Amino acid sequence: ETRAGQCPALIYLRGPKFLIYVSGALSMWGDRMWHFAISVFLIELYGRNLLLTAVFGLVVAGSVLLLGALIGDWVDRNPRNKVAHASLFIQNISVTVCSIVLMLVFLYKQRIEQIWDGWLTVVCYTVVIVLADVANLASTALTIAIQRDWIVVITGYNRGHLAGMNATMRRIDQVTNILAPLAVGQVMTLASNVVGCGFILGWNLVSLIVEFFFLSRVYRIVPALSIKPPVEEEEQNPVCNTTQAEPLTEGNCDTSLHLKEITNLPLCFRRFRWLVSTCKDGWKAYYRQPVFLAGMGLAFLYTTVLGFDCITTGYAYTQGISGSLLSLLMGVSAITGLMGTVMFTRLRKSYGLVNTGIISSCLHLGCLLLCVCSVFAPGSPMDLSLLVPFINSSSPELGDIVSQRKKHAYPLRGGSNQPLLPDRSSIHWTNNTLLFDNVPSDTVPESYISIILLFLGVITARIGLWSFDLTVTQLLQESICESERGVVNGVQSSMNYLMDLLHFIMVISAPQPQHFGILVIISVLFITTGHTMYFLYAHKAKKKRRHNT
Repeated sequence: ETRAGQCPALIYLRGPKFLIYVSGALSMWGDRMWHFAISVFLIELYGRNLLLTAVFGLVVAGSVLLLGALIGDWVDRNPRNKVAHASLFIQNISVTVCSIVLMLVFLYKQRIEQIWDGWLTVVCYTVVIVLADVANLASTALTIAIQRDWIVVITGYNRGHLAGMNATMRRIDQVTNILAPLAVGQVMTLASNVVGCGFILGWNLVSLIVEFFFLSRVYRIVPALSIKPPVEEEEQNPVCNTTQAEPLTEGNCDTSLHLKEITNLPLCFRRFRWLVSTCKDGWKAYYRQPVFLAGMGLAFLYTTVLGFDCITTGYAYTQGISGSLLSLLMGVSAITGLMGTVMFTRLRKSYGLVNTGIISSCLHLGCLLLCVCSVFAPGSPMDLSLLVPFINSSSPELGDIVSQRKKHAYPLRGGSNQPLLPDRSSIHWTNNTLLFDNVPSDTVPESYISIILLFLGVITARIGLWSFDLTVTQLLQESICESERGVVNGVQSSMNYLMDLLHFIMVISAPQPQHFGILVIISVLFITTGHTMYFLYAHKAKKKRRHNT
């Protein structure tokens, strides 16, 4: 659609890349606002108790874990425009309806509690959690479709252009990660929860129209998006694009008999059997990918407390860190995350994609050693008696060390409202600023060395983390054949959520500030395991390349 003499800037603004960036920014902004707001709303609704937030977190993680392969399979089997439009519509309408229900509950809470002996309240909470979960599943489908498939096609399978688009999308994600929760948090603070719901509702309706128009235009101006290989051909193939499907001959008559038996089953059983077999085939497809170890390595990085979620910020409050300082640290971490995306594009150009992952892994692990040092540094509340229960009776000297350590551990008064299961992609520091307001300001540690080392490690590690994340993302994009992109990325999402669930189970098992040092060490062990898996993948990839040459 370019014309001679047309302004290059105008050509770019009307081009598919820019339209995808704007669409992605609107979608990410809406997601971040919603994930932040829903955790606050659920706490407010349930009398400042954690139960609803925990249930919501488990439902969201569990549904993606179970349905990830099915979502990916649906993405693979349907035309790209249909998948994008359906996901977009379901996501935004679910959030809109959920916002309306929340507004009604906030406005008429006392009256609703009196209807059906309070059971209407339970119905409302159930509707809110189910709609929010549906919105998250639709968001997962949209992310897989656009960021794992459309981008690859738009760049014409050019590795350099693909790396650039991936890095730009991640930069947009980093910025919205900070600004979107701030924006909706300010609206909720200055006005009310009802106005906050209305703000999110209005944003989603406007965003739906703009994103629908932009994605439709991208689909029109990139003809390659309308061409999609049929999935049916690969169903009987263990390896994609290597052999043709076998014709139905006498040799596989037992297959036709088996199919006949299946068709005689009731419809509900056939549907269930198909769902189970689709999930099984999806996990098999994931396992046989050449980049399986790299994907698993990325998933292992989700089992960590070394990030800016509510757990780490809650711990920071017990160590005398103020909300304003935490917000500043958030901003610095966003900058280091952006530095990681810049480093990725430069390293990939100079050293190649596989080597970029190795360098990023080493940098990530090197920075996290500071977090390990913080566990044993002055000011750490780590209680050694947790590791050696008989320490007090067997060694008086070590008992004195333990008692000294306990001086640095402060109770989470008011911390009972801390959301245990937030969405990992959202920022919860504003929520913690509100919820940890009751922590006494005079409880400060004797030394800040431990907390300084912890945050220095977390912030600097984000450079290597985001560079590594982009490396594995691009490896998945380049290595997976087109007809399996959706299902493999769906299973990758399931793996990420599974490892994320382990991280929350870990925290629930050891919730006190004195336990945090143990959680840090376990987190670093999981991250080291993840990077080791990547090193094994890199070794195999290089060996294969040498063998081919």
